[in-house]
Amino acid sequence: MPNKTRKKETRTYRDRAHYLVLAVTKRRKKLKSLAVELKGGKCQICGYSKYIGALDFHHLDEKKKGFNLSTRGLTRSWEKTKEEVDKCLLVCSNCHREIHGGLIKLSDNPFI
Repeated sequence: MPNKTRKKETRTYRDRAHYLVLAVTKRRKKLKSLAVELKGGKCQICGYSKYIGALDFHHLDEKKKGFNLSTRGLTRSWEKTKEEVDKCLLVCSNCHREIHGGLIKLSDNPFI
């Protein structure tokens, strides 16, 4: 059997680090997409659905909040993410700010 010569490894740690950053970013986007789909794909207050990046998860009870569901928090398993999503409303950025600003009262909304 002929002796095969191996090619010299040309990848560097920097290449691997860049690949990992891209892989994590892709996974976070996938988890966000799944979570948004799980909650109906649109703001549960006004119905906004144009851009997934403008949709947030609002925890109904801060005391039961396990972790943030912002893009940075979407690093856990899908099962843990689903459990956390179940504690939230899916709202657009505007409605989310109005909830925190006291302009939208969740107890007054019949759809929630």
